Amino acid sequence: MPSRRMLRERALQALYAIEVGGREPTEALEEILGSGGASDDRAFVRELVLGTLAGASDADQRIGPALQGWTLDRLAIVDRTILRLAVCEAAQIEAPPRAVIINEAVELAKRYSTPEAARFVNGVLSGVFGDASSAPT
Repeated sequence: MPSRRMLRERALQALYAIEVGGREPTEALEEILGSGGASDDRAFVRELVLGTLAGASDADQRIGPALQGWTLDRLAIVDRTILRLAVCEAAQIEAPPRAVIINEAVELAKRYSTPEAARFVNGVLSGVFGDASSAPT
Protein backbone atom coordinates (compact mmCIF):
# COMPACT_ATOMS: atom_id res chain seq x y z
CA MET A 1 0.00 0.00 0.00
CA PRO A 2 1.52 3.35 -1.02
CA SER A 3 2.03 6.02 1.61
CA ARG A 4 -0.10 9.16 1.62
CA ARG A 5 3.01 11.04 0.47
CA MET A 6 3.27 8.81 -2.61
CA LEU A 7 -0.42 9.34 -3.30
CA ARG A 8 0.03 13.11 -3.03
CA GLU A 9 2.90 12.79 -5.51
CA ARG A 10 0.59 11.02 -7.92
CA ALA A 11 -2.01 13.74 -7.48
CA LEU A 12 0.65 16.37 -8.21
CA GLN A 13 1.74 14.47 -11.31
CA ALA A 14 -1.83 14.30 -12.58
CA LEU A 15 -2.44 18.00 -11.88
CA TYR A 16 0.80 18.89 -13.67
CA ALA A 17 -0.20 16.78 -16.69
CA ILE A 18 -3.54 18.58 -16.78
CA GLU A 19 -1.95 22.03 -16.46
CA VAL A 20 1.03 21.59 -18.78
CA GLY A 21 -0.04 18.78 -21.07
CA GLY A 22 -3.62 19.88 -21.51
CA ARG A 23 -4.88 16.46 -20.48
CA GLU A 24 -8.45 15.89 -19.41
CA PRO A 25 -8.69 15.08 -15.68
CA THR A 26 -10.04 11.57 -16.28
CA GLU A 27 -7.28 10.86 -18.78
CA ALA A 28 -4.55 12.17 -16.47
CA LEU A 29 -5.90 10.20 -13.51
CA GLU A 30 -6.11 7.00 -15.53
CA GLU A 31 -2.56 7.48 -16.79
CA ILE A 32 -1.18 8.15 -13.29
CA LEU A 33 -3.22 5.51 -11.45
CA GLY A 34 -3.38 2.80 -14.09
CA SER A 35 -5.77 -0.03 -13.38
CA GLY A 36 -4.25 -1.33 -10.16
CA GLY A 37 -4.12 -0.19 -6.59
CA ALA A 38 -6.51 -0.17 -3.69
CA SER A 39 -9.80 1.58 -4.27
CA ASP A 40 -9.23 3.78 -1.18
CA ASP A 41 -5.89 4.95 -2.58
CA ARG A 42 -7.39 5.65 -5.98
CA ALA A 43 -10.27 7.53 -4.36
CA PHE A 44 -7.84 9.64 -2.30
CA VAL A 45 -5.85 10.67 -5.39
CA ARG A 46 -9.03 11.32 -7.36
CA GLU A 47 -10.43 13.45 -4.52
CA LEU A 48 -7.21 15.48 -4.30
CA VAL A 49 -7.06 16.08 -8.05
CA LEU A 50 -10.72 16.87 -8.63
CA GLY A 51 -10.94 18.89 -5.41
CA THR A 52 -7.90 20.94 -6.42
CA LEU A 53 -9.29 21.58 -9.89
CA ALA A 54 -12.67 22.61 -8.48
CA GLY A 55 -11.17 24.73 -5.70
CA ALA A 56 -8.31 26.35 -7.63
CA SER A 57 -9.96 29.77 -7.81
CA ASP A 58 -10.71 29.83 -4.07
CA ALA A 59 -7.21 28.54 -3.32
CA ASP A 60 -5.70 31.25 -5.50
CA GLN A 61 -7.61 33.91 -3.54
CA ARG A 62 -6.13 32.55 -0.31
CA ILE A 63 -2.62 32.12 -1.71
CA GLY A 64 -2.37 35.52 -3.42
CA PRO A 65 -2.10 37.70 -0.29
CA ALA A 66 0.57 35.39 1.19
CA LEU A 67 2.91 35.68 -1.80
CA GLN A 68 4.55 38.94 -0.67
CA GLY A 69 5.91 40.54 -3.81
CA TRP A 70 4.93 37.74 -6.18
CA THR A 71 1.87 37.00 -8.26
CA LEU A 72 0.43 33.59 -9.00
CA ASP A 73 1.15 33.88 -12.71
CA ARG A 74 4.86 34.47 -11.98
CA LEU A 75 5.22 31.24 -10.01
CA ALA A 76 6.63 28.10 -11.55
CA ILE A 77 3.75 25.84 -12.54
CA VAL A 78 4.87 23.08 -10.20
CA ASP A 79 5.11 25.48 -7.23
CA ARG A 80 1.68 26.95 -7.93
CA THR A 81 0.25 23.44 -8.24
CA ILE A 82 1.81 22.33 -4.94
CA LEU A 83 0.36 25.39 -3.18
CA ARG A 84 -3.11 24.81 -4.65
CA LEU A 85 -3.00 21.12 -3.76
CA ALA A 86 -2.11 21.92 -0.13
CA VAL A 87 -4.74 24.64 0.29
CA CYS A 88 -7.44 22.47 -1.27
CA GLU A 89 -6.49 19.46 0.84
CA ALA A 90 -6.76 21.62 3.97
CA ALA A 91 -10.32 22.53 2.96
CA GLN A 92 -11.45 18.89 2.98
CA ILE A 93 -13.67 17.66 5.80
CA GLU A 94 -11.25 14.98 6.98
CA ALA A 95 -8.07 16.92 6.29
CA PRO A 96 -4.92 16.15 8.25
CA PRO A 97 -3.54 18.84 10.57
CA ARG A 98 -2.25 21.87 8.72
CA ALA A 99 1.30 21.23 9.94
CA VAL A 100 1.16 17.86 8.16
CA ILE A 101 -0.17 19.48 4.99
CA ILE A 102 2.61 22.08 5.06
CA ASN A 103 5.25 19.41 5.64
CA GLU A 104 3.94 17.28 2.78
CA ALA A 105 3.91 20.30 0.45
CA VAL A 106 7.49 21.16 1.45
CA GLU A 107 8.57 17.59 0.69
CA LEU A 108 6.86 17.75 -2.72
CA ALA A 109 8.68 21.01 -3.44
CA LYS A 110 12.02 19.49 -2.40
CA ARG A 111 11.49 16.62 -4.81
CA TYR A 112 9.84 18.30 -7.78
CA SER A 113 11.04 21.91 -7.74
CA THR A 114 14.13 23.97 -6.97
CA PRO A 115 16.04 24.00 -3.66
CA GLU A 116 14.61 27.43 -2.83
CA ALA A 117 11.04 26.31 -3.49
CA ALA A 118 10.73 24.31 -0.27
CA ARG A 119 11.36 27.40 1.87
CA PHE A 120 9.08 29.45 -0.37
CA VAL A 121 6.22 26.93 -0.15
CA ASN A 122 6.69 26.70 3.62
CA GLY A 123 6.48 30.48 4.03
CA VAL A 124 3.50 30.94 1.73
CA LEU A 125 1.48 28.15 3.33
CA SER A 126 2.31 29.41 6.82
CA GLY A 127 0.93 32.77 5.70
CA VAL A 128 -2.15 31.21 4.13
CA PHE A 129 -2.96 29.17 7.20
CA GLY A 130 -2.08 32.02 9.53
CA ASP A 131 -0.16 29.94 12.01
CA ALA A 132 3.35 29.10 13.04
CA SER A 133 3.06 25.41 12.23
CA SER A 134 5.58 25.65 9.43
CA ALA A 135 7.59 22.64 8.49
CA PRO A 136 11.36 22.41 8.80
CA THR A 137 13.04 22.98 5.45
